[in-house]
Amino acid sequence: MDYVQTLKDLISIDTSISPELDPSANYQKTIDYLEPMFRELGFQTQRILIPPECADGKGGRLNLLAHRRNQGQPRLLLYTHIDVVPAHGWNAFTPRVEDGKIYGRGAADMKGGIAALLLGLEMAKEKPLRFDTSVMVTTDEEIAQASQIRYLRQFLEPTKGAYFFSLDTSFGYVQIAALGCIHMDIKVNGRSVHSGMSHLGENAVESAGPVLNALLELKKKVIRRRSRIPVHPETGLKVMEPRLNINMIHGGLKANIVPDECVITIDRRLIPEEAVADAERELMDTLSSVKGVQWEVSSITRNATVPPLHDPVTTELADILEEVTGHTGQYGEMGSGDFGPIVALEWGAKLFGLGTIRADCRIHGKDEFVYQRDIEDLALVISRFVTS
Repeated sequence: MDYVQTLKDLISIDTSISPELDPSANYQKTIDYLEPMFRELGFQTQRILIPPECADGKGGRLNLLAHRRNQGQPRLLLYTHIDVVPAHGWNAFTPRVEDGKIYGRGAADMKGGIAALLLGLEMAKEKPLRFDTSVMVTTDEEIAQASQIRYLRQFLEPTKGAYFFSLDTSFGYVQIAALGCIHMDIKVNGRSVHSGMSHLGENAVESAGPVLNALLELKKKVIRRRSRIPVHPETGLKVMEPRLNINMIHGGLKANIVPDECVITIDRRLIPEEAVADAERELMDTLSSVKGVQWEVSSITRNATVPPLHDPVTTELADILEEVTGHTGQYGEMGSGDFGPIVALEWGAKLFGLGTIRADCRIHGKDEFVYQRDIEDLALVISRFVTS
C-alpha cells in the first residue's frame, strides 16, 4: 500500500473535535475510507454507531472494529482514534511531504499511527497471527470518550486479561504507564456594578488573586514529588513527575464593568503513586484555606493513573523495536487520557503502547508532522510482533 497517500487522505478529512465543533459527518467519511482497507487485509469489520446516551448526548459517533479472530490464542486489541484537535493559522488539512516528513493536523496524533498499523497488517496479511486480534478505530479521544469505550466492550470480549496495544503514544520506546489527571474549573464569585461605583460591588477577578496564590504554593509542593518509574531521556526528565498548571483564566465583560465571576482552570497531572481522591482532597483543602473569597468548583473531570505493566509481552515488543530501530526501552508516558484507566483498572486488561509521536512533532500545534521513517519502522515492528 502507498502509506503516504493513505495518510494524506486521512489528514485531508477534517475530524477536528471541540465543544464547538461536530465532526460526525467526517467521522463517517473516515470510516467509509478505512473499512474496505481492513477488509482487504483479511479482517471482518463492524461499524458501531454509539448511542447518544453513551456519547455524552452527541450523535454520529461512528466507530469501526476490525477482527481476525483466532480463538485459543492470547487476546490482542489494537487501539486508535480518528479525531484530532482543531487547527488555526495554517493549512492543517492540506497535507504536504517535505524532507522525509508528512505535515498536517493529526499526522502524528494519531493518523500516522493508523497508517503504520495498516502497513504493518499488510506485511502480516499472508501469515498466521499469534493473537486473537481486533482493531479499535474510535472517536472523541481529544475531548472525552470514556462512555463510548465502555459501550464498545460488549463487541470486544474477552477483555479481562487481554493485551491492549495503544498506537496513540510515542515512538522509540514502549509505554508501560501513564499519568492521571484532574481538570478543574474554579469559579470565583463577585458582584457586578459600574466601575465608577466599584465600592458597591465585588471584583471577582481581583478576588481570584488569593486563590491563584494558594494554588501556586501548592504547585511548589506537588512538583517536588517523584515517581519510581523512568521516562524516556528525550523528555529531559529522569522519572515521571506530577504537575499542577493554571492553564486558563476567564473573567470580565468590559473595561468599565466590575466582573461578577472569574473562572480558573487547572490541570493536575498525577504520577502512578498518587490516587485521584487524595489529589482532589489536597486541591479542595488548598481552596478552602483561602479566606474571604466566594468560590465554587463549577466542573471537574478525573482520570486515574495507569499503573506500570511488567509483562513478557512488553519486553518482547521492546526487543523487536531494538532490532528494527536500534532504540528501545520501557518507560512511563508524561500524558494521560480516559482510555487507559478504563481498560487497565476497570477491565483488568494489560495496557502498553507504541506510536508515531515524538517530542519535536508539534502535536496539537502549528505545522504538526510525522517522520516517514517512523511510520515505516512502526509498521515493521507491528508485523513482527503480531506474527513472530
